[in-house]
Amino acid sequence: MNSFTVFGPALLLWSCHCQTSLPNVTEDFEATDYYSTEPDYTQFETVCGKDLNRSFRARFIPTIYSLICLLALMGNFLVILTYIHFNRIKTMTDIFLLNLAVADLLFALSLPFWATSIMTKWPLGELLCKAMYGIYKITFFSGMFLLTCISVDRYFSITKAVSAHRCRNNAAYYGRVSSLVTWGLAVLFSLPEIIYSNVNSNSTCVAYSNENDYLRVSLLISQMVLGFVMPALVMMFCYSGIIRTLMQARNFERNKALKVIFAVVAVFVISQLPYNVVMGLSTNNTTRCDFDNSLLFAMDVTQGIAFLRCCVNPFLYAFIGVKFRNDLLKLMTALGCRSHSPILYSGKRKSSAGLTDTDTTSFSP
Repeated sequence: MNSFTVFGPALLLWSCHCQTSLPNVTEDFEATDYYSTEPDYTQFETVCGKDLNRSFRARFIPTIYSLICLLALMGNFLVILTYIHFNRIKTMTDIFLLNLAVADLLFALSLPFWATSIMTKWPLGELLCKAMYGIYKITFFSGMFLLTCISVDRYFSITKAVSAHRCRNNAAYYGRVSSLVTWGLAVLFSLPEIIYSNVNSNSTCVAYSNENDYLRVSLLISQMVLGFVMPALVMMFCYSGIIRTLMQARNFERNKALKVIFAVVAVFVISQLPYNVVMGLSTNNTTRCDFDNSLLFAMDVTQGIAFLRCCVNPFLYAFIGVKFRNDLLKLMTALGCRSHSPILYSGKRKSSAGLTDTDTTSFSP
């Protein structure tokens, strides 16, 4: 008799007893530790809702863009018509102002397409999508560069009046060359926007893919540097020199000219600074949903304010000049839009810097 014959039945009975007496560990774990506790959702990413942003944009952007488009078309069309009708393209500032009016007019014509792209899905194809972004960028950069050119021209006309008067015969040539260079640089700096803009899978016209965050940040930074920081630095230098020169003058014209300068600088800062600050904040990646939504609201509002420049420019840089204002009144009289009345100003008049009004349009109120 071997050992298995002796101990085998005893081991079998012991194992059966253990299986019936031990608790069901698996069932108890499933009942207590899995089904009775709620899962922890904090470790999962949540989608940031943009319904309020979409609702706000659908109401705000078409309204403000339509208003800007209407005012800009009227103002800049009158500027272009007045320059062409009276053949006022004689000085560098005249050429810059005419090009600025053309840039603002083209920019205004693109705004209805922007409003359409916000309200509905883009139905016009990729070519017109690229054209919309291309026109926007080209006119944006050209407008900023032309404002810079106007500042430089006024700086030399007032602070270097004698030298500027000697170059008066070649001023128109220099103005045309500078304008061509300005438009060429605007097209060059707008190429990335034209290349990367497309219609995405949601049938929306976008400037760049949402997945390419490096491209988005690069385009925003280039726009801020080339379209705001550099023009602002040049304008600050030029207008500070102009103010120093005007402060030495002791006549009533000085006060009028200073008011115009402050108005020009104030409009530029108020319209462009908030938009560029918001763009700078948008270059930082954030996971905070409330901050992201607030940034989108701020971007829409400040962008609308920045776009107002295209309908304010005619009043600041053209209509405010006495000679241009009188030419505009003559044109409206010739078109039958107003009755005949005495002209407010005729002949030449000395400006605050000693130049006649036919020499430059700078700051003659």
